[in-house]
Amino acid sequence: MPTILIAEDDQRVRASLERALTLEGYDVVTAGDGARALELHAETPADLLLLDVSMPNADGLSVCRRIRAQGDETPVLMLTARHDVADRVAGLDAGADDYLVKPFALEELLARLRARLRAGATDDDRLHLADVHLDLDGRRVWRGDTILDLSRTEFDLLEVLVRNAGVVLSRAQLYDAVWDGELEIDSKTLDVYVGYLRRKLETDGRSRLIHTVRGTGYVARDGDGVDS
Repeated sequence: MPTILIAEDDQRVRASLERALTLEGYDVVTAGDGARALELHAETPADLLLLDVSMPNADGLSVCRRIRAQGDETPVLMLTARHDVADRVAGLDAGADDYLVKPFALEELLARLRARLRAGATDDDRLHLADVHLDLDGRRVWRGDTILDLSRTEFDLLEVLVRNAGVVLSRAQLYDAVWDGELEIDSKTLDVYVGYLRRKLETDGRSRLIHTVRGTGYVARDGDGVDS
């Protein structure tokens, strides 16, 4: 999962954000001031920076300017209690990607984080099928705005299917690609993992994307398929 660096000097706000984002499955690192945030990001770069504008030892604007001056394009979301347009403009001019005014709804924060993380991945790092998006470097998967919690094997199987969208892949091809040919083609392991993926991809009545082709294997396709 992506790593979010939270830089916020208010300990209660920082702890609340850390708890909420951890429950959402993110890896979270926290700092109480801008200087510490810069140190942590230099040691282990985060996937997104959540910066409070008003912090001691380098405020959020200064932190953003510093990392942008270094050519670092990590997504930055600014948090501030200031409502003036000029303050929001200052944050964007400093290189921030987005700006959220306190108090804010957690749902809005999460949606903006997802949007910024998606935007931060280049096309070469991504695969798409319908409303499913795979970030290959970060090994993250979204359907719509919902991030899916996939195991390593589930991700590998989905990547092979989406990379070959519209092409019917035999059981032997899939076992070779995902399990390095270590399992027999009459094993039920493939069917089990297809079932896992379908359950996660088809929540809330979403359409089927992985279809069974009887006697052959499976195909990833946006539209009707032949299912057993």
